[in-house]
Amino acid sequence: MSINITFKPGDIVKVHQKIREGDKTRIQIFRGVVLAIRGRGVNKMFTVMKKVGNIAIERIWPVNSPMLEKVEVAEHPKRRIRRAKLNYLKVPKHHFA
Repeated sequence: MSINITFKPGDIVKVHQKIREGDKTRIQIFRGVVLAIRGRGVNKMFTVMKKVGNIAIERIWPVNSPMLEKVEVAEHPKRRIRRAKLNYLKVPKHHFA
């Protein structure tokens, strides 16, 4: 299943992902900020980051992944984002050491 990209870096999205546990499947929602969209055509991927306490979790999904149910935009940024890759939002690892 191919997801229609209606979001851009800086948007807060909810990614509905299918999780298979044994013979059952369920939908898990990953809510975070889109850091990057890269690739083109079949190779297109997007990166989403969320923070849980002091830990930042990044996930990368191929747009054509069969494990994606849907991606919905929760919020748009209040200001215009002028970068294609938002690597400045990543937290350096030495902050937690």
